[in-house]
Amino acid sequence: MTIEARQIGFRYGHTPVLKDVSFTLAPGQFHALLGPNGAGKSTLFGLMTRLLALQSGELFMDGQSLRKQPADAMRHIGVVFQQNALDMDLTVRQNLMYHAALHGLSRREARKRGDRELERFTLTERANDPVRQLNGGHRRRVEIARALLHEPSLLLLDEPTVGLDVASRANLNAHVRDLCAQDGLTVLWATHLIEEVRPSDRVLILHQGALLANGEGHAICEAEGQPSLADTFHALTGADQS
Repeated sequence: MTIEARQIGFRYGHTPVLKDVSFTLAPGQFHALLGPNGAGKSTLFGLMTRLLALQSGELFMDGQSLRKQPADAMRHIGVVFQQNALDMDLTVRQNLMYHAALHGLSRREARKRGDRELERFTLTERANDPVRQLNGGHRRRVEIARALLHEPSLLLLDEPTVGLDVASRANLNAHVRDLCAQDGLTVLWATHLIEEVRPSDRVLILHQGALLANGEGHAICEAEGQPSLADTFHALTGADQS
């Protein structure tokens, strides 16, 4: 799925949060939306998932306008928000089945897809455990598995590693990259952590609502005359490299 944003603008009252943001996400690639806290990343995700209404600009998904054809566009999107959205008192499987029902999947198909995702995320043995018994890393895996049940073409992840330890962050990041390679999934991974981004990634650097850079990490570093993405990020945003 090709995603195109054209001059997206958004304000909370008189305060601009996004300023003429334009970009294209290529099918089957991992894209990193890199920006400090408060850059506008969550607002952009809110617009892409229709939790917020577009004020100016347009969003297209495979040529379909999100403003004019929201139902057609939204059924191709899976999303994992920064805040945990699982029901902590339901089991892992019950969380998956509930999500599948919301998307109109039959119980049989939901079970089939749920089993597939549980196996892929090495969660089969935890299927009947209440979510509150899982650690943070496993809960995030359940959220991603749930987001993939309706077989979306685009997966949006908003700061998905918040609260996880270093090893869990790295494992989750690697797993999502594998999804791109194996399934041709288009991914937009929003983060303020430079270690989650590779120089070979397509990188969008967002700061104070403006898109300051957009392209392959190597090329952005070269254009800014910086030796690394960390140095480039710091030079463009003033954000601490750590």
